[in-house]
Amino acid sequence: MSELLRISNLNIAVGERPLLENVSLVVKKGEPLVILGQTGSGKSLLMKWIMASIDSSLNCNGDISIHGEAVNMAQRRTLWGSQMAMLPQEPMTTLDPLMKSGEQVAEVSRFVLGFSKHQARFMAQQELERYGLAHTYQKRVGQLSGGMAQRMAICVSTAANASIILADEPTKGLDVNRRDDVVDMLRDKTKDDGLIVVTHDVDVALRLGGQILVLHYGKVVEQGQTLQVLANPQQEYTQELIRSTPKNWSKSRCEKGTQSRILRVENLSIERGKQKLFESLSFDVQQGEIVGIVGDSGCGKSSLGDAILGHLKASSGEIDRQKTQGKAKWLKLYQDPFTSLAQHLTLGKMLDDLIALHKLDASRVAPLMEKLALREQVLTYNSSQVSGGELQRFSILRALMMDPVFLFADEPTSRLDPIIAKEVTMQLAQLAREQNCGLLIVSHDPDLIDAIADKVINISDYVPQTVSLQESIA
Repeated sequence: MSELLRISNLNIAVGERPLLENVSLVVKKGEPLVILGQTGSGKSLLMKWIMASIDSSLNCNGDISIHGEAVNMAQRRTLWGSQMAMLPQEPMTTLDPLMKSGEQVAEVSRFVLGFSKHQARFMAQQELERYGLAHTYQKRVGQLSGGMAQRMAICVSTAANASIILADEPTKGLDVNRRDDVVDMLRDKTKDDGLIVVTHDVDVALRLGGQILVLHYGKVVEQGQTLQVLANPQQEYTQELIRSTPKNWSKSRCEKGTQSRILRVENLSIERGKQKLFESLSFDVQQGEIVGIVGDSGCGKSSLGDAILGHLKASSGEIDRQKTQGKAKWLKLYQDPFTSLAQHLTLGKMLDDLIALHKLDASRVAPLMEKLALREQVLTYNSSQVSGGELQRFSILRALMMDPVFLFADEPTSRLDPIIAKEVTMQLAQLAREQNCGLLIVSHDPDLIDAIADKVINISDYVPQTVSLQESIA
């Protein structure tokens, strides 16, 4: 198995503070290398150094060779596209929102590989057909589902046939089926090349196989064959990552009792534009009950919650909500807490404003913060100064301060690291039950839903037979 890339004794620091310490690795032809770890472990920093796109103010030393030849920063930049290609975790940073999808693939073949316009378009169409995207040639990125956009980004990033592909969290936020499609596509595209995949998803690592390097706060804590390391982890950190995978969680269920019904949905159908997402959906929610929502991307999971909260009109059917004093008792917990919070105010100021506006009991803040493992200090920061896990826990705090009757949580932990995601999910479920709040939670991970939900609804089961989910918009 030929060696494509080697790094020896890489150290990166900001001032005197080390960010990566003594990292060494080898990438071989046809054998994926998985870099596993939480946010802040140095995974993306390592990728940026390999691509020579790292902040010039950082202190870096270490050796790198590609195809057996030592290469410096300037030399590595000349290899972009032709020898090395980077797939960022957000497709929108790779794709042009104003350009037709197929033309973006064709443009690489034309301007990097030198083919004629006609040849490049023909090659792009073949590439899209190969991965089930033939019908998307004329579509723009905004018309694609999350899984389709990620596959399109892979097509664009690999169209120049670079021998080394670097993928940074390529499956983040995708449902299980789309996640596996993307992993299989990457593995297939690079079966004769080199592949480095950064992820915090243990299941992605297992599916890729090959070699693994586990990073924790800039240090390599375990390294070796992926299947061997994950089957018999030696370090507590690796063991904790594996335990945080939802299929390994202890199941949490609501104690059976006589609770009041707060929501009844009867024969509900919802459309977006001219597209019918689902039809004939019926269910109810009791006080303190957790109802899990799963389904393929684009089937209408988020639209269901928006309809229940009155943000989207149903095309037919009935939604009967328990009578409450005002809409503030029916709330939504967003997938990305950063975009749902004011960035110019401290978290404490936002909380104070909420308490004043709704005349809430401020004495409840401290015990809720303790239950959510929130430091008092975070209230002095704005949303850009705290971690994603702390920000999502703060969002839960604000919601629960309102004593909601019903809370719709739309993928509330999909952008969090697995260890933090487990903590936040379990805290949310426990507190919702303690406050007798009905919780409707959407997740792309059926194992997560199975671990905490009292009942599960698969929206895909209610999609009309004539609808192609592949063409629906997430």
